[in-house]
Amino acid sequence: FKLSAYEDKLLAWYNDTPDCILPRSKKNEVIRFVEGGLQDLSITRTSFDWGVKLPADMNDPKHVMYVWLDALMNYVTALGYGTDDANMDFWPARVQLIGKDILRFHAIYWPAFLMSLGLPLPKHIAAHGWWTRDGEKMSKSKGNVVNPKEVADAYGLDNFRYFMLREVPFGGDGDFSQKALIDRINSDLGNDLGNLLNRVIGMSGKYFDGKVDSSHVTKYYQAELDEVHASLDKLEPLLFEMQIHRYLEELWRPLTVANKAIDMYQPWTLMKEGKEEEAMALNGLIAAILAKVSVMLSPVMPAVCKKIADALHFTIDNDAWNRLAKGTELLAPFTLEKIDPLFPRIEEPLLTQIEPEDKALSTSSGNKQKTKVTEPAEVEGIAYIGIDQFFQTSLKVGTVVQAEEVPKSKKLLLLQVDVGEDEPRQVVAGIKEWYSADDMLNTQVCVVANLKPAKLMGLVSQGMLLAAKDEDGLCMIRPEKPKTAGTNIG
Repeated sequence: FKLSAYEDKLLAWYNDTPDCILPRSKKNEVIRFVEGGLQDLSITRTSFDWGVKLPADMNDPKHVMYVWLDALMNYVTALGYGTDDANMDFWPARVQLIGKDILRFHAIYWPAFLMSLGLPLPKHIAAHGWWTRDGEKMSKSKGNVVNPKEVADAYGLDNFRYFMLREVPFGGDGDFSQKALIDRINSDLGNDLGNLLNRVIGMSGKYFDGKVDSSHVTKYYQAELDEVHASLDKLEPLLFEMQIHRYLEELWRPLTVANKAIDMYQPWTLMKEGKEEEAMALNGLIAAILAKVSVMLSPVMPAVCKKIADALHFTIDNDAWNRLAKGTELLAPFTLEKIDPLFPRIEEPLLTQIEPEDKALSTSSGNKQKTKVTEPAEVEGIAYIGIDQFFQTSLKVGTVVQAEEVPKSKKLLLLQVDVGEDEPRQVVAGIKEWYSADDMLNTQVCVVANLKPAKLMGLVSQGMLLAAKDEDGLCMIRPEKPKTAGTNIG
């Protein structure tokens, strides 16, 4: 095959079609290779005898067809090319998804073959990377191969899909671990998406009998809507460029806008002040943001997004994409359906299996040596607890929305702390010697959220703040960077 004759045509295709090879970093590699000059390609091999033999009339039994000529042609011969063109309407392919190790065959040989036949070229050739496990290449001999069906069954298919697409830039290599998967589910999905749905369900049920009305959203929250729509407008190109990790990262920005709006405008305060219209508008804003995000998230998490859409009384379809995701429409008035939490917190790995080293020992013939387990030494002054006891403690990020001194107390501050619930928690904290009420206002803290309520100087305290104290004094334990109120710690 005279591959060298297609060098200029290939380069013209690469240059004239920006997204013909994705990711674009891989396209640049292909261009550099072709610019270095192409050699003509022998379409037969004699170094082995397996494969498709040459036609008998060529009378050369030593030659078999070059496998990449034979294999690549299957894309069109399977559709009937050369015999029955009934299914050739399916060509050209919109996307050909391949492994990065066979990119040159698909991005150089294959388009050259198609050009020689006068057939249209695929719209996009997308090359994905590899997955390792816990930093090691997967192999049957090591016993560390991840069975995707088992992972999907244990953690949920949509959750697994989100992790795989969010964790690693498309085309790059990624490392799978249950810890990383659990972190994504608990943080991105549970704390951000699921918690926001829980908050709007709670607000609607407590203040408005489950009703949601967006009629006055633009009156009070146009700035937040503008920010959300500006974020959504940037997303579609990322999807077409296969930058799915960035697509999902940017899609989470509207969720941040929604959570910040709740913390800033405080629906419980609006209701106490008799501002019901403004509180309902805030409710409508949050529901609208959830609807818009769920429409754009549905290609990645179809089952979860359908549950959100059902709760918000709309259908995810092309019309919703145009009206809610690409457009600026809001939801029509509806009564919110309460649903079970979408992302129950996962405290420990759900899959158990023999580690590679243990498996090698257990299957090795003649190796009877047992692993010696050394009990940890007791440390004076420390009472050890089991992991189950530890996970009974609920630690959450909280935002202090109100702070004042406790009259007649030299040590106590009275704080109202938003931990992602319908109303802030009242916490009585003995930190007045080191922090004033102004110091604490609008700051974030770490809260022990499942302590039994206690009374201090006649005031009920519904939690405890984490702090560190030594001879230099006391300091609060805080998140390294701002997190959504109610985010779980651990």
